[in-house]
Amino acid sequence: MRFKIVIYIILGALLIVTNGISADVPPVESVERAETEKDDQKILSEDKAPADSVTVILSEPETSKPGEITEEAIPEEDKFQIVEEAEESDRSEPTAEVSGVRASEQDSEPEPESKKSDEVVDEAKSREEKARTVEQDIRPKQETTKEPKELKPLYVRELVDIKAGQNDSNPVWSPSGKKIAFERSIGDKREIILSGLNGVVFQKIYCKLTDKQNEEMDFFFPGIAEDISYNSGISWSPTEGSLVFMSNGGSGNYDLYLLPQVGNESTIRLTEDDEKDSHPQWSPVADNLIFVSGRTGKADIYLMKLETRETIQITNGEKTYLYPQWSPDGKKIAMIYGSNENHDIYLIEDITKPAETVKALTTWSYDDLRPAWSPDGKKIAFYSNYNLEQDPKVWALFVIAADGSDPTRGEELCAKAVATNVIPDIESGPAWMPDSKRIIYVKNDRQAYNPIYVVNVEEKDEAILKTTTKMNHDVICSSDGTIAFRAQIEQWDHIYIAILPN
Repeated sequence: MRFKIVIYIILGALLIVTNGISADVPPVESVERAETEKDDQKILSEDKAPADSVTVILSEPETSKPGEITEEAIPEEDKFQIVEEAEESDRSEPTAEVSGVRASEQDSEPEPESKKSDEVVDEAKSREEKARTVEQDIRPKQETTKEPKELKPLYVRELVDIKAGQNDSNPVWSPSGKKIAFERSIGDKREIILSGLNGVVFQKIYCKLTDKQNEEMDFFFPGIAEDISYNSGISWSPTEGSLVFMSNGGSGNYDLYLLPQVGNESTIRLTEDDEKDSHPQWSPVADNLIFVSGRTGKADIYLMKLETRETIQITNGEKTYLYPQWSPDGKKIAMIYGSNENHDIYLIEDITKPAETVKALTTWSYDDLRPAWSPDGKKIAFYSNYNLEQDPKVWALFVIAADGSDPTRGEELCAKAVATNVIPDIESGPAWMPDSKRIIYVKNDRQAYNPIYVVNVEEKDEAILKTTTKMNHDVICSSDGTIAFRAQIEQWDHIYIAILPN
């Protein structure tokens, strides 16, 4: 009996102990439920915080993976911002690249949300800038490869009768455009031909030194004198009753000569220096000449008053001055200055004070040649061998402000190119139309036989002039808009004239 009582006591104690432990330790199911509730609360608390880089997550397909943040978990005020960022990301990033970014992000440890957002924005901006750069690089290529506009002239014809064995070149219009002078070579013989617009030749100039030691030279018609004479560099007087040119007179040394009256049979020798005198230009408003002379050992610009033949040196540089050109009002001079393959465009703003008013209009490493004033005197056109390929044999046509207000170098000067891949006409320079808005030039295109183009200098819009002639050169334009140029017939060069519509 006592033994049974002891067993009951022990069993009761064990029961009491067991119930106490059950009250302190929850069942396994209760523990799992509590842990799940804690995790849910943690996820919800994380969702309530602003998510700066949810863009990548939202760009996943609609078939979401288990555990992905749902739309209901995103605060209402952030939805619009997230959607806007996602759309911007889709516009700026290709899908393949975004997929690659996602894959790398899943494999690597997550970065701070703000850092990933900044990287995405920076990457989008960088790609947008690259896209703009590529578009800018492509646009000029597309424009250069497009077919040019065509401009059909009212007529194109030979200026004078074409004969085999003679080469005509370097036409020069008189101020009124009613007369034209050009050079002709027949074998080793050179002469100057004066013609009307109708093609009737009214005078030929051929110079030969006399036996007398004076300023005058005998004037011969071709065929009378057999001595070789090289005559070129023609410039008309404002009244077009006279002209000046340079000639070696058969002696080997070039000097300046004057035909005092068209139709006269004598010329007057203006210079007799031992060094070469060349490039004479008659003032458009007075009986003054500017020309180039090497009499000081280097080429400088000189001014001669024809009435007294007084000669004044107006430049004194360490390098070479060439191709001086009067402004239309006769108050300024444009020219080139430099040496070897680097010449720049220079300007004398006041011919009465040349040393004080000389200034550079270009100052870069490219070769700039043959400045030409626009008829209104506001712009200067010239040739330059600036090009993206850095090829010194490829030339472009530039137009700058005549007052020196444009940049003299760099990208801003590069932007002043109005035509590329042109053939420079060194003797005549760029040919302005009377409206001061267009220039006639020859395109360096051997497959098209060097066609003639017309370019609008403001809009840089160009058109091909359908002349049907081949191997064109020496393009010039008269004051009334008539075009003269040299073209090749078989192996001989001849002068043509053309009229543009309107």
